[in-house]
Amino acid sequence: MIEKKKRQIRIGEAVDTGATYAVLLLVAAIFFFPCLWLILASFSKSGSIYSFDGFFPKTYSMDTFRKLFTDTSLYNYPRWFKNTLYVAAGSCVLGTFLTILTAYTMSRFTFRARKPLMKATMVLGMFPSFMGMTAVYLLMTQFGLINRLTGLILIYAAGAPMGYLTQKGFFDTIPKAIDEAAKIDGATNMQVFLKINLPLSRPIIVYTALTSFTWPWSDFILPKLLLKEKDLYTVAVGLMSLDETEFARFAAGSVFIAVPIVLLYFCLVKDMVDGMASGAVKG
Repeated sequence: MIEKKKRQIRIGEAVDTGATYAVLLLVAAIFFFPCLWLILASFSKSGSIYSFDGFFPKTYSMDTFRKLFTDTSLYNYPRWFKNTLYVAAGSCVLGTFLTILTAYTMSRFTFRARKPLMKATMVLGMFPSFMGMTAVYLLMTQFGLINRLTGLILIYAAGAPMGYLTQKGFFDTIPKAIDEAAKIDGATNMQVFLKINLPLSRPIIVYTALTSFTWPWSDFILPKLLLKEKDLYTVAVGLMSLDETEFARFAAGSVFIAVPIVLLYFCLVKDMVDGMASGAVKG
């Protein structure tokens, strides 16, 4: 009787596991299909979406990727890629620096405006960023930063510290007794931060750098608002300016722009997950 119950339990567990994997595979297939369609579309020989046989192209060729980097008279993809890389890298460095400083200050120091500031940032974070686009455009006009890639970097970096709560949660997990012991030995606040807490914070720094990089890398609304000259476009804006007969080039550009992000995530996924998980404990 006991053996029969154990067998039934094992069968039930096997069925449950099989059903779980089946659902996960189905969901994965649903999400993977658009990616597969875009990749195959990038190899379309005709270049137009109207010549597709159903979902997929009739004939395939590598010419689309060649034209993407060589035919730059109307659509200068290499220039757009450089612009995007410049904006994303600049925003990543400056945004990571500001976010880490903000999170460390909120975690390690106590001052009168600390709680009100935390509450204010949480409330402001509920509103979508595009609500302030008119104000951002007017400010950038007054400062002469329209059609300036530097203006984009400043806006992205200035907005990055608003999402400091995960980073603060990570710093909260580092015992303050370490700071106190270092201060007893004569260390200043700057030395405690640079020589003790910062080396312990690699996972959250990697997580912050990745999020600060990916947002401007793929953003469309802000570059479209501030960049009016075609040579200053980022990839997202440039691809949206392509003619409808250039769909294969659009697909090829979309595939190529995703490669750096995928490589970064694969190389840094361990630190990113560790930082996100640790920051969520007390964030």
